Amino acid sequence: MLSLSQLKTLLATPQKIVITTHHKPDGDAMGSSLGLYAYLIQKGHHVTVITPTDYPYFLHWLPNNSDVMIYTEAKEEAEQLVADAALVFCLDFNTLSRINELGEVIRNSSAYKIMIDHHLDPEDFDDYRHWSINACAAAQLVYDFIVNELNDGEMMNKDIATCLYTGIMTDSGSFRFPSATSTVYRIGADLIDAGAEHWRIHQLVYDNATENRLRFLGNCLTNKLEIIREFNTAIISVTAEELKRFSIVTGDTEGIVNYALSINGIKLAAFIIERTDKVKLSLRSTGDFPANEICKKFFNGGGHRNAAGGYSDLNLEDTIAHFKSILPEYKTQLLQ
Repeated sequence: MLSLSQLKTLLATPQKIVITTHHKPDGDAMGSSLGLYAYLIQKGHHVTVITPTDYPYFLHWLPNNSDVMIYTEAKEEAEQLVADAALVFCLDFNTLSRINELGEVIRNSSAYKIMIDHHLDPEDFDDYRHWSINACAAAQLVYDFIVNELNDGEMMNKDIATCLYTGIMTDSGSFRFPSATSTVYRIGADLIDAGAEHWRIHQLVYDNATENRLRFLGNCLTNKLEIIREFNTAIISVTAEELKRFSIVTGDTEGIVNYALSINGIKLAAFIIERTDKVKLSLRSTGDFPANEICKKFFNGGGHRNAAGGYSDLNLEDTIAHFKSILPEYKTQLLQ
């Protein structure tokens, strides 16, 4: 493992660096990646952000987004950049399977791997780790890494602050989840002081929907929402045909599960989507109910206690039936 002093020595001179994050990056993934990018560029490093896949259109406004390389669209160039890199920063994930094919490319790289993450059960592929499950977002840990580990708080500029605020805002549910501690609010204030326009960031992320997305949301709530009061559970399921009919693109399904969870009395919500290769599940819960346990135990996934995801190799109908069959096992917790 690298020590902090060794890492500081490496970063003291210009290096070739790759930053990557998880499959289908969200606001925290892109915010933390582009925030770190903006910092490292200031320090004179040669940096490329490589995402495993595309990501939501409502994040394309982020500073330096035009410099992002999507692996599936430029595999050879991306693999060469990883091969040439001295350092690879792995943000908002802690298992190489979360970055698909890019995972083995990075595993086989001779570069030092630096993990900055807040998820449970990290895989031991990294050489340096800045990790805490108590952080509300990877962006919070990037802030801590720059300000407290590298003692470079004076480098905080508007671009870094904008990106990191976006990551913290999205992963903390606009500062409303229990993970949004007083420390997180103080960091948010510091980022606003550094130039983050909090009102504008919120507008660009949450008030930036297409007509197709709104019509799709209406279909989900009117026609696809199922309430199971016996278990205080709500399910929204979507077929591949519906995704096609509403011309759904990456990012259009994000957050829809939260509408199901917002129903009075609901403790567990599931959004189940028929994709081309697998059936994907997103679970959200309230209180102490372990959504991540269900995903890890039954659906090849995991995540946070109240926000987790997984997948099923069954068809959509059978996946829904399987999910429902699990609920009696958790009845006591769901009815508390």
